[in-house]
Amino acid sequence: MLTPHLLSADYLDAAVTAAHAAAAILQTHAVHHSDLVIDTKQRNDLVSQADREAEQTIIEILRKRTPDIGIVAEESGGQPGARATWCIDPLDGTTNFLSGIPHYAVSIALIGHAGCRPDGQTPLPQDTPLIGVIYDPNREELFSALYGIGAWLNGRRIRCSNTRSLDQSVLATGFPFRDFSFEHQYMPGFLDAMHQTRGVRRFGSAALDLAWTACGRYDGYWEMGLAPWDVAAGTALVRAAGGVCEDIRGQEPWPEGGYVVASNAHIATELATLITKHL
Repeated sequence: MLTPHLLSADYLDAAVTAAHAAAAILQTHAVHHSDLVIDTKQRNDLVSQADREAEQTIIEILRKRTPDIGIVAEESGGQPGARATWCIDPLDGTTNFLSGIPHYAVSIALIGHAGCRPDGQTPLPQDTPLIGVIYDPNREELFSALYGIGAWLNGRRIRCSNTRSLDQSVLATGFPFRDFSFEHQYMPGFLDAMHQTRGVRRFGSAALDLAWTACGRYDGYWEMGLAPWDVAAGTALVRAAGGVCEDIRGQEPWPEGGYVVASNAHIATELATLITKHL
């Protein structure tokens, strides 16, 4: 039986085990990605049997290892728990995966709910991502984080970059691809970022954008119109790596609504100002 402390290594190990198992399924399908049966949930929102099989494997492992925790997953939904909830994206970067572009990841987070005591002592004042695991099977890079303790890449501690100003920064973003209702708010910020930074990148996986911000490859990242499972694990990573990861609109304790801005601590105010002045 697992220890009741949510920051126990047992919970992190369960997430890591599930991420590796799901990635093995994805990589098996990736060899024959053109043969996958693909369904369209809505415009530019795709799902294949690879997503579904990977998600089912994650759920089976987490239910067995952590029966006391609720589960919410992208494809199958689920039920939040009273104390904490696993938030699962079995394949972040589905369009890349289906096109044979080797840039996608498995993303698993543990969200502690307000009032729970993750360390067995101090209650959380608000819902908070406590554990983040993002696994990139193409690079064999495992990103992991524990709230208040730290973040790691393949077991080595990582920190956000030390870049001090926006004009020296390399940023990542994601263009509107499914919901275009906020396009008029997004594009001015994107144009400002083009002119006021060293460059902007768009690779197509929110989870990896956040993981790469946590390890200092990017200095910052923002995107709109995402889902909780896209950003939950990455939020845990960036925060545990000494960075800032917040809801762009300032309405939620973490970017659960999918409006996310993340960066190292030095440029956080500059980047947030650049993005929010157009909202």
